[in-house]
Amino acid sequence: MSGRIKAGLFAGAISGIALGFLLKAIEAITGKLVYTLLLNVDFIPIIGQINWPEWIEFVFHLFISLIIGVVYSIGSSRYFSQQRKAQAILAYVLTLPTVFLYFPLTYLAIKPTPGLWDFTAITYWTLGHVIYAAILFGTYTSKHNFD
Repeated sequence: MSGRIKAGLFAGAISGIALGFLLKAIEAITGKLVYTLLLNVDFIPIIGQINWPEWIEFVFHLFISLIIGVVYSIGSSRYFSQQRKAQAILAYVLTLPTVFLYFPLTYLAIKPTPGLWDFTAITYWTLGHVIYAAILFGTYTSKHNFD
């Protein structure tokens, strides 16, 4: 496996785990169902009909994060090698669409999730994903520097 793929998988795993734990803590403290929204797959045909255990839903979330991590790693090394500022911007650009996923995920959800226009939940969701991008960048650059 190439170094870029490994670095991306590592960064995606660390940032995905951090996002999950952060949103789980926010949900536990505030009651806003942002972690539930992160893991929710009930609207997806076939797999949404299964009552998955939380850890399997978390694996689904991590799978997406691993893909983002690999895309980030390949993009960073191919287009922005030795350009840390551009790599940081790329992390946020790749994460930005996940912030806006709040709306379709909330709208399509069958089980309870935050309200579609719940400003507090949207803020928590956005903050979590901003932190995700920072961890993606930081983990990638740290891992990349030690290889």
